[in-house]
Amino acid sequence: MTSPPTTPAIDSHAAGNEQVQVFGRRMPYKYVVAIVYVTALFLDILDVTIVNVAIPALGVEFATENAEWIVLGYTLSLAVWIPVSGWLGDRFGTKRVFMFAFASFVAGSLLCAVAQSIGQLIAFRVVQGIGGGMLTPVGVTMLFRAFPPVERAKASTYIMIPTLLAPALGPILGGLLVTHANWRWIFLINVPIGLVGLWFGWRHLREDRSGHAGRFDLPGFVLSGLALALVVYALSEGPRKGWDTTVVLVALVVGVLAAIAMVWVETHVPQPMLALRLLGNRIFRQCNVVSLLSTMSFLGVLFVMPLYLQLFRGQDAFHSGLTTFPQAFGVLISSQFAGRLYGRIGPRRLMTFGLLAAGLVISLFIGLDEDTNLWLIRGMMFLRGLCMGFAFVPMQAASYATIAPADNGRASAIFSTQRQVGVSIGVAILASILASYMSLSRPPAPDEMADALTGYRIAFGVAVAFTFMAALAAWFIRDSDAAATMAARRSQQTDTVAAGERS
Repeated sequence: MTSPPTTPAIDSHAAGNEQVQVFGRRMPYKYVVAIVYVTALFLDILDVTIVNVAIPALGVEFATENAEWIVLGYTLSLAVWIPVSGWLGDRFGTKRVFMFAFASFVAGSLLCAVAQSIGQLIAFRVVQGIGGGMLTPVGVTMLFRAFPPVERAKASTYIMIPTLLAPALGPILGGLLVTHANWRWIFLINVPIGLVGLWFGWRHLREDRSGHAGRFDLPGFVLSGLALALVVYALSEGPRKGWDTTVVLVALVVGVLAAIAMVWVETHVPQPMLALRLLGNRIFRQCNVVSLLSTMSFLGVLFVMPLYLQLFRGQDAFHSGLTTFPQAFGVLISSQFAGRLYGRIGPRRLMTFGLLAAGLVISLFIGLDEDTNLWLIRGMMFLRGLCMGFAFVPMQAASYATIAPADNGRASAIFSTQRQVGVSIGVAILASILASYMSLSRPPAPDEMADALTGYRIAFGVAVAFTFMAALAAWFIRDSDAAATMAARRSQQTDTVAAGERS
């Protein structure tokens, strides 16, 4: 199953520095890839947070008690299509698959905007999920094939822009659209931006196809889709319906059994869809563990904090979004410094420091009560983002340091699958904690306030534990494994010192 890590040749990425004509001006091709990918990823992530804000309004609009399936339908579709994305990109070409995924997402957005029933809306969200599931893995593959290993830290700072800005903007923009316009605009907003991105990508992206796609792994596709969809469903519904309900228990048990069968199949077929052998690559495996734990904490807190602000403190979605928004500024600021420090300090210390500091900041959330100053919360959210930026950039840059270019697509599929599972696990655990102390659908009554506050404090405490566990895992990463992604910075520093000595 394991194989020794191989360092990809930097020369294989020389095409990323070639100049292309864009609007009459010459631009390195790698920046064309970054523009298209960042645009698509921003819309994809923004859509998730906007829709979450609109769920109550959609439930009233369609007179349904099952409005949560608008989110679940999209999430389950993601779970099915993320694993296969690597094979599709290798087989049919990254440009073709990425453009199909982007077009599916935009078309799904338009269809959602004109849906006339809850059934239609859920079905069209599944269409969106097909595109959303493939956008990130294939997009990361394109980006890391265009940027050489020595520039992975720089490429990772571009990924941070949509990854952090979109979740922060989503609640604000969603609250404005739902309150002052119409829920259909939360989907229509994707269409004009998406069409421009599609036109730009179709005109300027180049096709890149691996010669190692192999035959389609049907058993792997079925088992991975079944396992991820059922496990994600159980983790999503467990806190709301109860972990002892038949449907949740059956979904969880069958999903786990399917996951076990998938691992056996994918390690015994010559050309698996999920190349689990890549987890034998030490730094890729370690970064996946750090990513899983940090995602459980990061997205878990982003789930709990709006509930605290809206249900416990009485804020609406718009003002809740304004309170959590400073976190995005923190990440954007620190990610710029992290990209510059990466080559000198290395991923091990940057990630460990960032996660330890973030854990200390989150521990302050345990002291929140009904009278905590909102500006203090905004300041803590900003500090949390500032700390996490120092972890996210090196994590993304170092993950693929010793992955061969031909394996980038399969590695990206594994990394994206792990993150999706991390989101589901983190939210499920923290939601279950809260659900045992309070209702997740209404503000607590006066006599329930103490119990609700206890639930919030325990949930934040568990998020702190996840973050410290991620920091511990990061400490065992070896900077030598990421040497290929650090070489450029060190070379520049050496040249600078030598020039100074000559002068």
